[in-house]
Amino acid sequence: MRTRPLYDIAAVLARIGVGVVFMAHGWQKIEAGVTATSESFDGLGVPLPTAAAVYSAFVELLGGAALIAGLGLPITGALLFVDMVGAFVFVHAGEGLFLVDGTTVENGFELVLVLGMASLLFAAGGGGRLTVDQWIVRKRLRRPEDDEGEEDAKSFVESLRQAETKPLPKPARKPSSPRQEKPPSAPRQEKAPAPPEPTDPPAGDTGGKNTGTEDDTLVAGRRKSPRRRRAPGTDPGDTGPT
Repeated sequence: MRTRPLYDIAAVLARIGVGVVFMAHGWQKIEAGVTATSESFDGLGVPLPTAAAVYSAFVELLGGAALIAGLGLPITGALLFVDMVGAFVFVHAGEGLFLVDGTTVENGFELVLVLGMASLLFAAGGGGRLTVDQWIVRKRLRRPEDDEGEEDAKSFVESLRQAETKPLPKPARKPSSPRQEKPPSAPRQEKAPAPPEPTDPPAGDTGGKNTGTEDDTLVAGRRKSPRRRRAPGTDPGDTGPT
């Protein structure tokens, strides 16, 4: 499967090898100059030699670097594949398969065929996961909720581990409540005896005191006779009218 780490490592090595070859050919054309490269293409029968020279030089140099980094692989692979198709059709198709046959340089199409197929594979998504493209995609698609979910899951697993390793605490004994003593009852208060009610002296018994009439009033529990008015003329000092 392509998702296996072994495939990802193999894809990185393949991108590095193919990218180095493309960069070397592109740098060779730029170092020779666009004019010299276009004249060479014109002698080989390539249409629009100047445009073809500029295209092949910069696409091979920059495309090779992009292959190594894994940047824009679908576009980079497609551009390099088109470059190799042009080289195959206009230059190498009629020269046979081998570049060198014995001691003779045949300029065959074996190299452009291999480079073109590798570019097509990278364009179709065969660059593996260890690429700049995959890093950008994962960073854009990663949401803050996913990070929170992962943190919650990690904390939950950690709490389960701690619960398994931590011994269970012994149940604490309930302290026995002390007996509540009843408060001492208040001593009974004896009612004070009521004062004796005053009694009226018997009739006819004056006891050496002046007795009153029936209209006597009670004063401090005793009957007090009101003072009688004396009739005029009874006062010894009153002589009466003369």
